[in-house]
Amino acid sequence: MRIVSLVAVGGLTLGAAACGEAPEDNDNEGGSAAEKYTACMVTDVGGIDDRSFNASAWAGLQGAASENSSVDPKYVASTAEADYEPNLTQYVNQDCNFILAVGGLMGEATQKVAAANAGQQFGIVDAKIEATNAFPMQFDTAQAAFVAGYLAAGYSKAGKVGTYGGMKIPPVTIFMDGFADGVAHYNQVKGANVQVLGWDKASQNGSFTNDFVKQDEGKKVGDTLVAQGADVIMPVAGGAGLGTAAAAQAANGAYSVIWVDVDGCESAQQYCSTFLTTVVKNISDAVKDAVVKGANGETLASTPGYLGTLENNGVSIAPYHEFDSKVPAELKAEVEKVKADIIAGTIKVTSAAQPTVD
Repeated sequence: MRIVSLVAVGGLTLGAAACGEAPEDNDNEGGSAAEKYTACMVTDVGGIDDRSFNASAWAGLQGAASENSSVDPKYVASTAEADYEPNLTQYVNQDCNFILAVGGLMGEATQKVAAANAGQQFGIVDAKIEATNAFPMQFDTAQAAFVAGYLAAGYSKAGKVGTYGGMKIPPVTIFMDGFADGVAHYNQVKGANVQVLGWDKASQNGSFTNDFVKQDEGKKVGDTLVAQGADVIMPVAGGAGLGTAAAAQAANGAYSVIWVDVDGCESAQQYCSTFLTTVVKNISDAVKDAVVKGANGETLASTPGYLGTLENNGVSIAPYHEFDSKVPAELKAEVEKVKADIIAGTIKVTSAAQPTVD
């Protein structure tokens, strides 16, 4: 059993819950127990303090509670894939109004539990399952990662950039596809030859930690890419990617990092000096909006669900923060144009891992 310690993520203080045990109720003022809308979240294996997608989803539940005092948010942390089904079932048994599964790896377990409990409302991040009682929240992160790839190529002094993933699953490889294509677009526009290390879109092969938690694994893969010459690295590995951020900080600016999911300078402030930008997946707003709608009695239909794009700010590129003065004005302007061209459809971003809303 793993007890999650109290940590601050994105300015929000996260409460603790024990995996496999019923979390303590966090009563909100402004409503009796009968009026509560319980929003219950099951994390993926990265845990609530991953500084990434789990933390962002929890921030969304907290945001919903701030907007609607009847919302009662709680979570339970999964430490292994075997925890998914019992953790989801636990919340069914507790009669939660809304049960949120965080992460594409939870698709199979959520499908099974949702199918067996047709009257229960579920939500799932980074997956779309067949159950009609599960509201999908998906994100076309290839779009924002494309912009980040263009930025990385333009910022690189070595002419080599890198990326690696936590696991070879669609919610991860979609970032890597977009990143590689953004570099390729830079090369085409500029007549350059910036290389992408760690991922080959054509073969769908690359570098992975096979873990979303262990920072030493992230450091190991990142160090390999640096040794091969990369001076900008984008880890798509949850908390494991912090190993690369820490190594970059220790290297005193020898290379920089592009974070993913949550603005790194907000979620992992101690490494802000290493973050060129972040490919943001706006999970928090998607979750908050879904929970508030549910609490207000609105239907959360499985089709079409929610798809985050650059156009609706479901995905985005974070500010440059400490790199703002280091990124040339011309490159900043080009990045903005690439973003606008993707929104306008002038640039088509494709990935085999792109979600659909059909």
